[in-house]
Amino acid sequence: MTQSHPRISKAVIPAAGLGTRFLPATKATPKEMLPVVDKPAIQYVVEEAASAGLDDVLMITGRNKRPLEDHFDRNYELESALQKKGDASRLAKVQESSDLATMHYVRQGDPKGLGHAVLCAAPHVGHEPFAVLLGDDLIDPRDPLLARMVEVQEQHGGSVVALMEVTPEQIHLYGSAAVEVTPDDDVVKVTGLVEKPDAADAPSNYAIIGRYVLDPHIFDILRKTEPGRGGEIQLTDALQQLATDEKIGGPVHGVVFKGRRYDTGDRGDYLRAIVRLACEREDLGPDFRAWLRSYVAEEMQQH
Repeated sequence: MTQSHPRISKAVIPAAGLGTRFLPATKATPKEMLPVVDKPAIQYVVEEAASAGLDDVLMITGRNKRPLEDHFDRNYELESALQKKGDASRLAKVQESSDLATMHYVRQGDPKGLGHAVLCAAPHVGHEPFAVLLGDDLIDPRDPLLARMVEVQEQHGGSVVALMEVTPEQIHLYGSAAVEVTPDDDVVKVTGLVEKPDAADAPSNYAIIGRYVLDPHIFDILRKTEPGRGGEIQLTDALQQLATDEKIGGPVHGVVFKGRRYDTGDRGDYLRAIVRLACEREDLGPDFRAWLRSYVAEEMQQH
């Protein structure tokens, strides 16, 4: 039955990475605060959690990440200045980030990988299922992936991962899932997981993207998980144990996502994400698309 499992209310957002691919921009600015059009990337992620009904958000941070906390806090001086100017539009935008969710923060300390970052959430999460959202993957709000994952978890229990079909040439960049079909077209049963396999060793072309709904038994496994690929504690390794032994914490299912995803994990994809989102904005899109067409036409003539 749909309500046979605990309602999920908590989201965990790991944000302790150093952002080395974006140096020197990230020398003093967290990569999560880099703007995607006119909002920092991390705000899109918190908005996604809130829109799926997860209004209790724990951010896993590290050194030099204070701007994240400041962004989701109130800025009374700025708000007062905007109020005095009568600038209601910008005032609403400033207040929006502080009203999205109840925010909590904990520092990871040692950067020991995604599995370790998730483990840092154990005291806050307790014995409830919870969601994990990675900031490098922005999911278009018109494609409610997380809400669907929560629904699947409430139906089946256990854990749910987001999957997206990629080309064999790309699978080495992701975790790969071995799957079995289910009666639902967009849901598969996950029977195994491999972190960043070579194309020849990948069990499928289904890549794990940065959304998870996890059973709290994952914490017990993570506490015992040895460092894996890259010398880090891999979340994929812990999920592999859940997938192969349902008695630990229930089954692992995958929601196959075919919607719009914006990858801000490297510089090229970050730029493409900005262009795509700007083109789709009502306030920016018409003028920006016209400029983009003329720019591309000029470039093609020159080359």
